[in-house]
Amino acid sequence: MSKKHVFVRDIDCGSDRLFLIAGPCVIEEESLMMRTAERLKKITAALDIPLIFKSSFSKDNRSSLNYYQGPGLDAGLKILEKIKKEFDLPILTDIHYPYQAAPAAEVCDVIQIPAYLCMQSELVVAAAKTGAVVNLKHGQFLAPENMAKPCEKIEQSGNDKIILTERGYTFGYNDLIVDPRSFYLLNQIGYPVVFDAGHSIRKYGIPSKDPSGGARQFLTTLARAAVAAGVDGFFIEAHPSPPDALCDAASQYALDGLEAFMRPLIEIHDLVRSQSLH
Repeated sequence: MSKKHVFVRDIDCGSDRLFLIAGPCVIEEESLMMRTAERLKKITAALDIPLIFKSSFSKDNRSSLNYYQGPGLDAGLKILEKIKKEFDLPILTDIHYPYQAAPAAEVCDVIQIPAYLCMQSELVVAAAKTGAVVNLKHGQFLAPENMAKPCEKIEQSGNDKIILTERGYTFGYNDLIVDPRSFYLLNQIGYPVVFDAGHSIRKYGIPSKDPSGGARQFLTTLARAAVAAGVDGFFIEAHPSPPDALCDAASQYALDGLEAFMRPLIEIHDLVRSQSLH
């Protein structure tokens, strides 16, 4: 079936060109954020793919109050706004409460709804009413075809600028499994589909600083399978030094290796599109 083309500024998220959503999991100190944005822009320029810069001003679902949650709404948006202006990049961030939608949309081009919250009507409607593109993360508890329901809430709120992001299912204790059928089923809803590789390899219940908190050995396999299955975009949290990251240290990707990691994905994506398998 044909899918809607959703534009994030000048990025056509339904085109034949793979796009990348990347950045640190949570906003850290400003100089690190600026260095990361600069590196990501250079990497994607070398790859000739468009970039949407991603980082969270707050992670409200950390498993302990002792873990870093981010700088908060106001301070975080100031840093994202500086990145947007200095590097001319579209920005994505997630929200957890309806009151955060309007201020986030003043800075960000894409508002992301976390997977755990994708069925929260007030949150989804608040994001939709800003007029921003809404990236709906697929809840670990929903069959993929049921993601049509939060899409309908957004459409009924007057917004049809939607992206759907897959990030694995909870099939067992503290483990996520990526079911390739979900890419087909999400595509049938009619909006661009993205694969979030890093969150799909997280081992929940294990602190993200623990190296065993992310099953990195599966990352390449899952990423290539998703692109071969016909996703439109790729989502990966990236950091200059993942072991030192303040959130999701075990699953963020090192900037130094990102270009080499992405090149085969782009080749697979281009082959799939050339064969009209999408």
